[in-house]
Amino acid sequence: MGEHIKQSKFDEGERKAFVENLIDDVNALEILLKRGLVENDVIRVGAEQEMCLIDKEFRPAGESIKLLERINDDHFTTELASYNLEANLDPQVLGKDCFKQVEQQLASLLKKGKTEAEKMGIRILLTGILPTISRAEMDMDFMTPIPRYYKLNDNLKACRGKDFRIKLKGVDELSLYHDSVLFEACNTSFQLHLQIAPNDFIKSYNWAQAITGPVLSICCNSPLLMGRELWKETRIALFQQSLDTRKWTNALKDQLPRVGFGDHWQTGSIAEIFKEDISAHRIILTKPITHNALQLLENGAIPKLEALNLFNGTVYRWNRPCYGVGSGKPHVRIENRYIPSGPTVIDEMANFAFWVGLMVGRPEKYDDMSAIMDFREAKLNFLKAAFNGRQTVFSWLGEPRSLESLVLGELLPIAYEGLRKFGVDEKDINRLLGVIEARARKGTGAEWQVSNFRRLKKQMKLDSAIVQLTKAMYKNQQKNLPVYDWPPIGHAKEIKASFQWVSQIMSTKLMKLQEDDYANLAVAIMQWNNIHHIPVEDTEGALVGLLTWSHIEALGKIKNNSDIRVSDIMIKKVVTVRPRTKIETARKLMEDYQIGCLPVCSGSNLVGIISKVDL
Repeated sequence: MGEHIKQSKFDEGERKAFVENLIDDVNALEILLKRGLVENDVIRVGAEQEMCLIDKEFRPAGESIKLLERINDDHFTTELASYNLEANLDPQVLGKDCFKQVEQQLASLLKKGKTEAEKMGIRILLTGILPTISRAEMDMDFMTPIPRYYKLNDNLKACRGKDFRIKLKGVDELSLYHDSVLFEACNTSFQLHLQIAPNDFIKSYNWAQAITGPVLSICCNSPLLMGRELWKETRIALFQQSLDTRKWTNALKDQLPRVGFGDHWQTGSIAEIFKEDISAHRIILTKPITHNALQLLENGAIPKLEALNLFNGTVYRWNRPCYGVGSGKPHVRIENRYIPSGPTVIDEMANFAFWVGLMVGRPEKYDDMSAIMDFREAKLNFLKAAFNGRQTVFSWLGEPRSLESLVLGELLPIAYEGLRKFGVDEKDINRLLGVIEARARKGTGAEWQVSNFRRLKKQMKLDSAIVQLTKAMYKNQQKNLPVYDWPPIGHAKEIKASFQWVSQIMSTKLMKLQEDDYANLAVAIMQWNNIHHIPVEDTEGALVGLLTWSHIEALGKIKNNSDIRVSDIMIKKVVTVRPRTKIETARKLMEDYQIGCLPVCSGSNLVGIISKVDL
């Protein structure tokens, strides 16, 4: 794809030709389905492994291009950000040793990647969201330098018409604007593929939608983002918001999100889903198409439907319908996109076996989901699972069910039966589904992260806590023990040697005043909270001044001071630093100016404060 994109002009002529080919691709797919040319006598499984690159201090390492060159293996490819990589696993026929084959290849590819990474002084980590990722890694400098990614970014921004907005609320809250799609790169997943017989596609797709909530809840592994504890699977909300091209208006109108679950059960064929997506979403990438699909069909060849596949890659259904050609034969499949990367290979393989077993073991009573479950019930189950994880109470066929009850009593028996039906090795079935059973009772990766994160935060500053958490995740991952067997993190110390930037040690929970506040209120707040500095903002949230205890002492000497405002006594020319200012630079500024604190600003907005105590 990269080579084709490099040749793209992205001009109006190319766009016009692409639209024609896209329409012809859908028509060609319908012909393939009608003539029975789509493969229907074999079931294959496949997967894509996304991974994070980290340095020796467990922070993002933007070295993907160099690492890719060193690995020199076509199974590996780039991702949107330079601190991520992806490995594409070979498809396997569903049967006796298919999961063993996938697991062995995955372990081999990861070993190959890790060996080359270590030579560069970096590491590979499997996790849904890297705990140490920060706002700094959202800058365009970290976008992988490939034209396709820049064009994707430009066109999604153009569709949006303004900056993207992230607003997530869990135990903590994260709220900010951002000017690129790089927040999507915070998400890393283990994407699962299952080939489906075309005449069973819609039944399978609707069943995949119905089980999405319970499957996700047992796999959660992404509870943290930028030091905030949010959803048990924060990726779900973050991915939707980071690529949300819908325009915010004063009018109340329905707009389908580009990342979404859908809003109804599907009918017809896979072609109907593609038509729905093309009708609802703007084309944001194009490329030259050499061979028209209908002409290829006329000549007796099988088309790859290049235009349709490129478009489909820019619509992000959590269960994505896919068309492909392998060994000259066309097939259709479902891509499961909601499973997070990690915590270990054995956990990922357990997730894989559970989902595939559920899909192929579907009991007859679930053939028509629309007759037994309201679609909104399935959608709400998915959202609740992302937020609550293993603690979710599901609505299943109109009855409330705990995750443990639903998985152990209903879904695991289906998965066991499904895998046995295809002759999967009994030892593999018991080994992998046994992990799911134990996790249902003992806990997920998200729960392990949250409990240890809370404990570490009581012992040290936030930055040290997320570094120690990431370090422990990396060490546990090397042992390849299922996450329910991971020990809690013992007493840990702050890793002071890794402190470089002001953002790593600044205080972020701040008392703030506004210019028109009365000075006597400022006195009371400083006394009550035993603080010596308070930043002052205007009504737009921009830093305009700083109030210190010396001002308060001076205020006490003024008679009738109840009318004095903060703006009358504050420092208006404030020395500030940025989050990525070196700590030593901040220390020198405080010494040179003989001051006790420095407000930390991103643009004109106050994001923290650093004091002598922090240093």
